[in-house]
Amino acid sequence: MMEKSGQQAAVERDTNALDIVLIVVALAALIAGLWAFYHYEDVEAAWIRWLIVLGSLVAAALIALTSQIGRNLWNFVQGSRVELRKVVWPSRDETVKTTLVVFLFVSIAGVFFWGLDIFLSWLAKKLTGAE
Repeated sequence: MMEKSGQQAAVERDTNALDIVLIVVALAALIAGLWAFYHYEDVEAAWIRWLIVLGSLVAAALIALTSQIGRNLWNFVQGSRVELRKVVWPSRDETVKTTLVVFLFVSIAGVFFWGLDIFLSWLAKKLTGAE
């Protein structure tokens, strides 16, 4: 049987029945907002229906964030943002040059495979006598 990593085991220990209930309530709030959007389709002002969906989405997110699962997710998002700031992005010049090289090699590969297809088609016709 596989051993669980320390972090995975800690997450499972931190999750309790209340967290599951909070996630279910959050999903119920989201589903209720979507249900209301379609149930009240006779409302003339579409912005009211969209406001209900947005409100249910915000309520679901706030409810979910009160659970340990939501807090773990939020910590992951914050850590990802920190790591994203450490990324060194290429300059515009590097990006343009790399893009041109990719287009060039894709064009060369396209011509090569087109020629290979024509040749194999011709060869298959010759071998089968289908001309």
